Amino acid sequence: MLQALVNVFRIAELRTKILFTLGMLAVFRIGHWVPLPGLDQTLLAKQFDTFDTEGSAAGRMATFVSVFSGGAFGRSTIFGLGVMPYISASIIFQLLASVLPSLKTLQNEGPTGRQKIMEWTRLTTIGLCIVQGIGWLSYINKLGMVQSTYGMNPVWWIMAVAALTAGCMFLMWLGEQIDKHGIGNGVSLIITAGILTQMPGAIEYMYNNFNPRDPQRIGWSSVFFILAGFVVVVAGSVLMTVAQRRVPIQQAKHTRGRKVFGGQRSYLPLRVNHGGVMPVIFASSLMIFPSVILSMLSAQARVSAPGSWWEQASQWLSTNFGNGEFIYTVCEVVLIYFFSYFWITVQFNPEEMSKQLRDHGSFIPGLRPGPRTAEYLETVMERITYVGAAFLAVIAVAPMVVNRSLNIPYSVTQFLGGTGLLIVVSVVLDVIQRVEANLLMRNYAGFLGPDESAKGGRTAA
Repeated sequence: MLQALVNVFRIAELRTKILFTLGMLAVFRIGHWVPLPGLDQTLLAKQFDTFDTEGSAAGRMATFVSVFSGGAFGRSTIFGLGVMPYISASIIFQLLASVLPSLKTLQNEGPTGRQKIMEWTRLTTIGLCIVQGIGWLSYINKLGMVQSTYGMNPVWWIMAVAALTAGCMFLMWLGEQIDKHGIGNGVSLIITAGILTQMPGAIEYMYNNFNPRDPQRIGWSSVFFILAGFVVVVAGSVLMTVAQRRVPIQQAKHTRGRKVFGGQRSYLPLRVNHGGVMPVIFASSLMIFPSVILSMLSAQARVSAPGSWWEQASQWLSTNFGNGEFIYTVCEVVLIYFFSYFWITVQFNPEEMSKQLRDHGSFIPGLRPGPRTAEYLETVMERITYVGAAFLAVIAVAPMVVNRSLNIPYSVTQFLGGTGLLIVVSVVLDVIQRVEANLLMRNYAGFLGPDESAKGGRTAA
């Protein structure tokens, strides 16, 4: 492992890419501390601490968005929106490409078509930034966190929305620069950097609240459970992220003259967790809306019809759709399964895959090329998606269960699962695979290879 790290910095090109990526991430963290003028940052930080402890719908929404902004959302800095608008726009066009034939044709035209879709994605990102920026600033202005001098000034509103929009577009530009000159996916690395910077705060909370003699504080059993749970969840996330169902493939034999070509056996890898983190993102974001709506209805019924059946029913629904409640958890698990199967319906095309196998002279042993092969691939994908969705459900529910059972804030338990952990695991594995490929290409041993194999490759740098 240490030898592989040394070899990484021996290769000039790889060393330049890694240092450039770290430099861009440092720029991201510097902008994280540039606040918007006119806001009371102290009150805003206290409000977010209240969100974290009470587990309300608004707090869950704020915590969810903060995952994609690296915590800048809670401080309302120029990077407050993070890359969430860009991700939303990308997902919108990705889904539209599977529904609209004209957009799918444009996507298949090559670099020209993809460049056109990228331009539309950027324009949509600007629109989403304006809408989300106005919504967030209106919310904190209603809570009295905007200074009265600025709250009624239209110039301040234009400036604040423009700053949030410019911050998001700058982060999008940073991600593109990392894609071109760095290593890894730029936008994913920015999200990962923001998530990992919240870990020291979670460790600090554990340290400040550790007291084995006080049953109301964190004891040795809670610390051991959290550490063991973190190791198990991370190991399981890595295992399920790289897990594959390998379908055997046989190449047909071709005779040309006196020579016989083909006849080799290989496999078709089908990912167990084909949807990645997307089902959890969709399910978590969608479950926010009933929580917010039911909370508003409950508050209205409490004022307009106190003691009535409507007030009791709305209060019961608002309570049971709260974060970590049984009905809330069941609904989120159902949505994760739904979006897992919906995602493979959109992204996985067994007919096209069967056609490609037939065109390349390959087939699955025992199955005729064509519809029979497509039916088999679809059946296999449905079965492994059931397992992948179960894994995602456990990962999504684990932080809420620990949050309610041990009374630990969600900012700490989010590292035991959820969207953030899946993103970090996926991005770190992707970066390691890219670095590994660069090492092996230059005859160096990778992170999992023996050190002796690197001896012959030192002259290749």
